[in-house]
Amino acid sequence: MTVMQTTPAAIEQEANAPADICSAPPRRHPRPDGQDRYTISEVVAFTGLTAHTLRWYERIGLMSHIDRSHTGQRRYCNRDLDWLDFVSKLRLTGMPVADMVRYAELVREGDTTYGERRDLLEATRQDVLARIAELRDTLAVLDRKISFYAQEETTR
Repeated sequence: MTVMQTTPAAIEQEANAPADICSAPPRRHPRPDGQDRYTISEVVAFTGLTAHTLRWYERIGLMSHIDRSHTGQRRYCNRDLDWLDFVSKLRLTGMPVADMVRYAELVREGDTTYGERRDLLEATRQDVLARIAELRDTLAVLDRKISFYAQEETTR
């Protein structure tokens, strides 16, 4: 067996692992046929992240341990792609990197951290709602200005 192959027991264990359903439903993976190994350049193409960012995520603890090939090249799996998708959503919320790393640590600690994870996500949700309210107010100002200029153009 090579480093790239997975044992049946490992596949069964992954299939039986409880899913953390805190993100959107998983997207269709580039290799849904069971080939569950991606190079860093493939992950760059799928996610739009840079290789530097992926290595940094791993270095700061935002990504769990990434498997390596027998030559030392990183090999990502569909679970890693799901995690990166969730992290991209957290980034869009404006969540600080330190909080994202803390969330990742809590995930690795297991089910006993659900409450703390929920608290972290609820705080982020409140920040997002406040930003949405600010954006709605800003949009209303823009709409009034656009309407004003449209009326002024028609009266000239």
